[in-house]
Order: sequence, then C-alpha cells, then structure tokens
Amino acid sequence: MVKPFLQLFKLQNLDLDNLDRINLLVYHAEIMMQTATFHLAIPIRSVAEAKKFYADGLGCEVGRENQAAVIFNFYGTQLVGHVTQKALHRQPGIYPRHLGLILPTKADWQQICDRAHEQNLTFYHQPKLRFPHQTLEHYSFFLEDPFHNLLEFKYYSEPEVIFGGRQSNLIGETATAESNS
Repeated sequence: MVKPFLQLFKLQNLDLDNLDRINLLVYHAEIMMQTATFHLAIPIRSVAEAKKFYADGLGCEVGRENQAAVIFNFYGTQLVGHVTQKALHRQPGIYPRHLGLILPTKADWQQICDRAHEQNLTFYHQPKLRFPHQTLEHYSFFLEDPFHNLLEFKYYSEPEVIFGGRQSNLIGETATAESNS
C-alpha cells in the first residue's frame, strides 16, 4: 500500500521531502483507521437478555434487532448477538478467545469499570494493574456476559506498546525464549 501511495505523489509531480512523505502516509493511515469499523458476531440465548447486559449494563447503543439477532455499538465496534439454541458453556480461561477493548484514557477505563460494578455485572477477573513500572504496564479487567462471552477492558500507560513494544515477546501470560529480531 505504501508504494502505490508514494507513486501517486510522483505522478502528480509533487516535490516532497521524506518528512512530508512520512506525514502524508501517517495521515492516510489515520484516515483508513477512522473509516474501518471492527465487527464481531457472538452467540446469545436471548435478545432481551443481551440488551439487559450490553445496553442497560454497559450503556451500549442498540442498533437493528429482530427475534434472532441484535446489533450493539460496543464503543465503536459493531457487536452482533445471534440467538443460538446450542448449549453455551463457560470458558475454562481467558485464552484463546475474548473480545478486548483498549481505552484511550485511564479515566475512560475507570468509568466503564465503575459502571460495571454499579450495574452488578459479572467480573470474570477483577480490575488489576499488570506489569507495574514496566513498558507493558496496563490496567485490565474482564467481564463475562450471560452467554459466557468474555470481554476485556484495558488501558495502557504507554500507548505505543499497543502495536509496538517489539523489544518484549510477552503476550498475554506467555513469553518465549526466542529473540524478536
């Protein structure tokens, strides 16, 4: 994607130095990220029960709904609950499957945490600070919806490690002896 974008500048005979090109690429990437919306479909047993947890409990806006499915605006993610008659079982742990949300500020994280407590939502893992005083330091808690879907809410003290932090190979609870070169 980078090469065609740079070729566009050459075709237009724009006289740009490297910093200008980098700034334009960053701007283009930011626009793409603003226009892309993540979508996840999850199993539910009941539309009414899902609305009680996601709309009433977490404050998510309800979109379209019918007797078989409901759409929520889950903090910018399109979360679609599809009614299933299959048995839904509690997961044995948070890995490998959960939906995570990274909040931009600690105040945002705390606000959702406080609301979850006030609404008596089920905490799968209580709020905690992980990796204190390290580059990967972040606050985290997990909720479990009535259908055993797990939801993680995080705030990173150093946001550049969300997609970066390649000097560490710690992901979740695991690290390997391999190098990251």
